[in-house]
Amino acid sequence: MSAIHVTVNWDEKELEKVASVEGLSLEKLRRLLETGRIVIPRNANRDIALKAIGERMSTKVNVNVGTSKDYLNLEDEVEKAKTAVKYGADAIMDLSTGNSSSLDETRRRILKEVDVPVGTVPIYQAGLEKAEERAVVDMSADDMFNAVRKHAKDGIDFVTIHAGVNLNSLARLRKSERILDVVSRGGAFLVAWMIHNERENPFYDEYDYLLEIAKEYELTISLGDGMRPGCISDASDRAKYMETIVLGELVKRAREEGVQAMVEGPGHVPLDEIEASVKTIKHITDFAPLYLLGPLVTDIAPGYDHFVSAIGGAVAGMYGADFLCMVSPSEHLALPSVNDIKEGTIVTKIAAHVADIVKEGQRERAKRMDDEMAYARKNLDWKRQLELAINPEEARRIRNSRPSESDACSICGDLCAIKLLKEFLKK
Repeated sequence: MSAIHVTVNWDEKELEKVASVEGLSLEKLRRLLETGRIVIPRNANRDIALKAIGERMSTKVNVNVGTSKDYLNLEDEVEKAKTAVKYGADAIMDLSTGNSSSLDETRRRILKEVDVPVGTVPIYQAGLEKAEERAVVDMSADDMFNAVRKHAKDGIDFVTIHAGVNLNSLARLRKSERILDVVSRGGAFLVAWMIHNERENPFYDEYDYLLEIAKEYELTISLGDGMRPGCISDASDRAKYMETIVLGELVKRAREEGVQAMVEGPGHVPLDEIEASVKTIKHITDFAPLYLLGPLVTDIAPGYDHFVSAIGGAVAGMYGADFLCMVSPSEHLALPSVNDIKEGTIVTKIAAHVADIVKEGQRERAKRMDDEMAYARKNLDWKRQLELAINPEEARRIRNSRPSESDACSICGDLCAIKLLKEFLKK
């Protein structure tokens, strides 16, 4: 394993708290950190609680928010970010593309309002600013890197950089038979840019400069999956894996420079390919933390893609995925509402916990939570059941909507199997 030399200014007590929460020793936490198998995103200019992502850590959840040109409301996006954190999000990504004049304010407000790591995709801003003048493909390399530096200076903790979208992976894409060529917005920007300018992707070509910026601000690099499949039929193809090979090389270079790096994974993958996909990416990238959108396991459930993603996310987590990106009910349809963010966050938290039940390093902690619920049910302890629920307010609403005259629920009442056998078994 290649090692990094941690240069970020984490207090010993903060690391001890992380180790305690995650259920391992401080020494083990440090070893995983030094080998790059976990990352702890926090910008040098922010003061937030540390969140560890990666091997043996609890499966974390990210939630995307952000304005669009069709719906530009800063206050709504701030409210979405706060709602996501309220319902368990471990990180927020601001993917705003409303207009260039509002992007800085939106990002800075979200950084101010939430106390979890915040990520961005800086090329969105570089591309949008150029598109308002001419076209996305007219961005310069300086435009791209200046956007990264601006976001880092503001305090952004991690940035998605599509450095694996290079001329080599583009060649594989051209030879593919994909239905949906590129569904990643950042990936599409760079594919179009390379074709138009007949040049290599600057984020790949000048990767050392990116690492310099990251070191200066203790920025975590999230290596984007610009070639991720956009439908089931496009999963596990050469373009995707060519990009993964490049990302593995970039992870190694980041670690050698003391920069934290994680890797983003595929979007749409059938259930029987998830294990191979996750394990292959993990192996090729030397077990860098894996950040997944989904994976979505079917393409025919618009309006319910938060469930589709949670199914795939739970399976992916079982095989080693570390960081799940929330998919809302609005995915593929519209900009999500505050309620969509709430529902998507809760469903993704459930998927993360389902994965933790069978995840090495987390099984004991996660199973203990489920056992607590089992004992509360055995004892018909409704107060404790509601306290343990992932979303207590919804559980309480349902419980109160059909009250029972007995101490059981209104499905069975006095015919409750638990109540009946508890009396006869005397247990």
